[in-house]
Amino acid sequence: MDLSKIKPDEVLDVRRFSCPMPTLKAIKALKSMQPGQILEVLGKDPGSKKDMPKLARKSGHEWLGYLDDEEGFYRFYLKKGRKE
Repeated sequence: MDLSKIKPDEVLDVRRFSCPMPTLKAIKALKSMQPGQILEVLGKDPGSKKDMPKLARKSGHEWLGYLDDEEGFYRFYLKKGRKE
């Protein structure tokens, strides 16, 4: 999947937060979304590169991957799984 072509349904900007806030805010955002929708999380915390895939695995969502943005942050992509 070409992540650069993804059109997210929601964008969550957590660039000013460090662990564990990016993951906690992503969990909250996913709860308000419908199954199949895509969440893009903008973050700077390098720990999120490990935390976001774990979040997806543990909570039944699909981890699509991440991109390094040219401006010095990450773009994480998760697809909402089952209805909560």
